Amino acid sequence: MSQNHTQDIQAATAPSRGDATLSHGRGAGSEALIVFSGGQDSTTCLFWALRRFSRVVALTFIYGQQHVQEVAAARTIAEEAGVEWHSMDVGFIAALSRNALTDSSIVMDQEKPEATPPNTFVPGRNLFFLSIAAVFARERGISNIVTGVSQTDFSGYPDCRDTFIRSLNVTLNLGLDTQVVIHTPLMWLDKAQTWALAEELGVFDLVRSRTITCYRGIPGDGCGHCPACLLRRRGLQEYLHSSQSPAKSYRL
Repeated sequence: MSQNHTQDIQAATAPSRGDATLSHGRGAGSEALIVFSGGQDSTTCLFWALRRFSRVVALTFIYGQQHVQEVAAARTIAEEAGVEWHSMDVGFIAALSRNALTDSSIVMDQEKPEATPPNTFVPGRNLFFLSIAAVFARERGISNIVTGVSQTDFSGYPDCRDTFIRSLNVTLNLGLDTQVVIHTPLMWLDKAQTWALAEELGVFDLVRSRTITCYRGIPGDGCGHCPACLLRRRGLQEYLHSSQSPAKSYRL
């Protein structure tokens, strides 16, 4: 791994100073719940959490996504990592809006529209995911939640922004009368840095070959054409071309 990548990762995942609500590093409490899709970002976050907490529980949501294959991938990865795994059906999310991830009749935007989020944006998805996760965690005495959202490579999704996560964290603590901490280790990492973090955590091969980022549900490098695959591939190319890691020998 190049020195620059290592320094960037350490800076981005270091604890947030002066903020008791949101942390980018080790948090209080020994247990964490991860919102786990089985994709590149959440799998990287799973192993990040395993380095920092004595116990990690994974929660995967079934929300009417066309790429529902990610649920099986999430279960397998979690179980092989020795992580307790749960799934929850929140299909009502698909009924609330029309978007290309839950409605097969809509052709996916290949580029982000100038004035609006792309049609792969599922309105309320992270709002519901994190709200439900907070209740799930509270009932089990878990005070840390980990999610793989990133503002650096957020694809125009407003619910991946740091300000949204901070605001929601405060709201959840007020509404549930609890002190949950939402951890966002990828918030300030781009996709190349996320690949570097996966290698640092020793799971580059797993993330490269077995996670499902593709909106069409194809594991590994995916279809290579949907917006998620293009973003993932660009990050991989950048990382492999700029690093001195053993992974550089991988074919793109």
